[in-house]
Amino acid sequence: MKRIAILGPVFLMMISAATVGLGFQLLLIPTKLLSSGLSGVAMVIGYLSGWNIGWLYFALNVPILLWGYRVLGKRFIALSIVTVVSTAIFLQVIPVIELTNDRLLASVFGGVLVGLGTTVTLRYGGSSGGFDIIASIISRYRDLPIGLMTVFLNTIVVAALGFLKNDWNAALYSLLSIYLTGKIIDTAYTPHHKVTAFIVTNHTQEIASRLLKLPRGVTIIKTRGAFTSEERDMLMTVTTRFELAELRKMIKEVDAKAFVNVVQTVDVIGEFRKR
Repeated sequence: MKRIAILGPVFLMMISAATVGLGFQLLLIPTKLLSSGLSGVAMVIGYLSGWNIGWLYFALNVPILLWGYRVLGKRFIALSIVTVVSTAIFLQVIPVIELTNDRLLASVFGGVLVGLGTTVTLRYGGSSGGFDIIASIISRYRDLPIGLMTVFLNTIVVAALGFLKNDWNAALYSLLSIYLTGKIIDTAYTPHHKVTAFIVTNHTQEIASRLLKLPRGVTIIKTRGAFTSEERDMLMTVTTRFELAELRKMIKEVDAKAFVNVVQTVDVIGEFRKR
């Protein structure tokens, strides 16, 4: 059953990688624009050197994935590896075809395609590697906002394109593409990097013990149904968006009938276990 359960997310990682590959090969790369993250770094190096962008993307992600494996969740990194490898392969299989020579159209639709593909990856427990993993790891050691770090890193990459190729039009259109990718992700996925889950269940101790192994703190609150007057336990835990898919999977395994309400958490004041 576990093997069957993992096949679904793996297939979705491959579909998302194909979507990202189409955005790269048909829109961004033919017009010499950038995507966000390490793929943008690979594109800059590829444009300047003529090297294969797909294999550059893979090579740049390898050390970061290994680093993330030691710090972040193993399932998260495993699915991220599937996405990175699949993306690199699709960048070899899908030919570079210039659908349009209009950089505005290429940046808009390229950003949307990459955003849709990345959203599927994040929604089902993985990532496309790169800056998301770097920012998430750094945030566990320093109390810095992931979003701000990602924007900062992407700005450096875009500025490098403008300076090294002296093509500020491409740099500005790339910023538009990166912005749209981020908006698609924020609209379709979890806008905040921390979320609070309220879990009403009859399997309190088992779910609590599993949550503590993630590791995440848990608060148990006694509740009573207004209609039935039945008393049940509600568990409250704060987690990150990167662990949300693993949390969903765990709750379904323990109590498929549990009622779960996940809400956005703007800020956490006090101790929040980062590691």
